[in-house]
Amino acid sequence: MARTLLLHKPYGVLCQFTDAEGRRTLAEFVDAPGLYAAGRLDFDSEGLVVLTDVAWVKSRLTAGGLAKTYRALVEGEPDDDALARLAAGPDLSDGPTLPARVRRLPEGPAGDALFQRLPHRHPPPVPRAGRTTSWIELVLTEGRNRQVRRMTAAVGLPTLRLVRVAVGPWAIGDLAPGRSREVTSLPPALFARPARPRPPRERRD
Repeated sequence: MARTLLLHKPYGVLCQFTDAEGRRTLAEFVDAPGLYAAGRLDFDSEGLVVLTDVAWVKSRLTAGGLAKTYRALVEGEPDDDALARLAAGPDLSDGPTLPARVRRLPEGPAGDALFQRLPHRHPPPVPRAGRTTSWIELVLTEGRNRQVRRMTAAVGLPTLRLVRVAVGPWAIGDLAPGRSREVTSLPPALFARPARPRPPRERRD
């Protein structure tokens, strides 16, 4: 029987079920043979991961074009120029990124319903001496390696903590870290044709 689970992956956990080096994995939280992560989160990132044994669901979630929403605690105060550069798609080492939706979260977790249950992280993220921190939200439609961290670094806002709060039609809601819930039906948004990525912008030296 086809299964899909939503899991809140904690910080410091590999987005896989085994590890030769003995690090924490998803197997600590989910006992569901045959399920695989449809789109990974880094060891030092946290938040929503979709686990499925449905091949087309995994393909749909990893092919690009489906929005994924992240909350990032960044070092520094994002001004309008930095936010505009993030939204336009900064140039990275593997080329320009697609446009993104970006906004400040001036009240941090306390000011956002999706984010109110976020626990304190251990160890806590610490900025450099004399630097402030701010929360921002980014909605991306592509999934490059460590993309959010690379994007924020490119505009002078290094990411200290990164939480994925939504994947396509699914939101993390009230899932606590390490907890999961089963999806009982697949939402119509998954059946929509993926948006076609725009062609890369011409690079200018």
